Amino acid sequence: MSDPYEILGVARTASQDEIKKAYRTLAKKLHPDVNPGDQAVEQRFKDVSAAYDLLSDKERRRQFDAGEIGADGSPRQQNPFRHQYRKDSAGGFDFGAGGIDIDDLFSDLFGRGRRTQASHQASPKGQDLTFTVTIPFLEAMRGGSRRVSLFSGKTLDVNLPPGAEDGQRLRLKGQGMPGPAGGAAGDAFVEIQVEPHPYMRREGLDVHLDLPVTLHEVILGAKVKVPTIDGMVSATIPPGSNSGTVLRLKGRGVMMPKGGRRGDQYVKLQVTLPDKADDKLAEFLGSWKPPADYNPRKKLKLD
Repeated sequence: MSDPYEILGVARTASQDEIKKAYRTLAKKLHPDVNPGDQAVEQRFKDVSAAYDLLSDKERRRQFDAGEIGADGSPRQQNPFRHQYRKDSAGGFDFGAGGIDIDDLFSDLFGRGRRTQASHQASPKGQDLTFTVTIPFLEAMRGGSRRVSLFSGKTLDVNLPPGAEDGQRLRLKGQGMPGPAGGAAGDAFVEIQVEPHPYMRREGLDVHLDLPVTLHEVILGAKVKVPTIDGMVSATIPPGSNSGTVLRLKGRGVMMPKGGRRGDQYVKLQVTLPDKADDKLAEFLGSWKPPADYNPRKKLKLD
C-alpha cells in the first residue's frame, strides 16, 4: 500500500476529524455496491479502508509516522549494521557495549540464533478493514440486521444493537485481510452512519419531538396521537396548555446499551393556526379582550 496520507488526500498534520471526513467522502464514492464489477475502484476502496484503519488508530499512526511500522501495519526490520562501531587496537571492529556480537550477528543472519527462531514464531496480523453502513434513524433506535459483503466474497448478517449511535463501530473479529506468512487475519469494523429524522432528534437516551397542535386542543385539552420510535401512541394535552409546553412520555426513548432502562421522549407543543384565515375564529377574537394585566412580552428586556 502507498502512503496512507496520500491515499486519503490529507496532510500529515491532519486531525482525526479531518481523516474521518476524508474517509467517509471516499468510501461513499468508491463503495463496491455503488460501483459493481469495477475491479479498479474496488481495489482503491480497499486501499482507502486500509489507510483509514491505520490512521484512525492513534498509536498505529504514531508508529507509522515514526517509521516503526510500514503502511501495511507490519513492523519495519531494523538494519543491524546501523549500530555505531569503532576500530579496535587489533585492527578489528568493536561494536561497543550497546552494539552486537559479530558471532551472534552471523548466527542470526543464517538462521542459527535463538532470536531468529523467536522472530519467526509470530507472523504479523493481517490488515483491518472498515465498512460503512448508513441506516435510517428509526432502525438505529430499534436495532436490526444488515448484510455486509466482504472482499473475500463472503457475506455476513451484522446485528445492529438498539440505540446505535452515529460513528459507532462494530468489530467482526477475524474478518479482515489474511495475515502474511500465515499470520492471523485482521478484523473488520462496521462503522454506522445514522440518517437524521425529519422531526425526531436524539439527545443521549432521550428523544425529542416538536408536535404541531391546534388552538382548540391546548385551550380545552385533548387526546392526540404522537409518533415515537415504537410507533404511534396516545398522549393527553392538559387544558390550558400553551405553545412551548413539554409533555414527557416515560420509557419511550432509547434503550441503554446491553439492555437496562430506557430514556424518555419529550414532546414540545407548537400551536399552529390554519393556513387559511378562519372567519369564525377572527370574529370571536375580535370580541374577546385579554385581561388588563396580561402581557406575553413582559419578560423581554429591550436594553
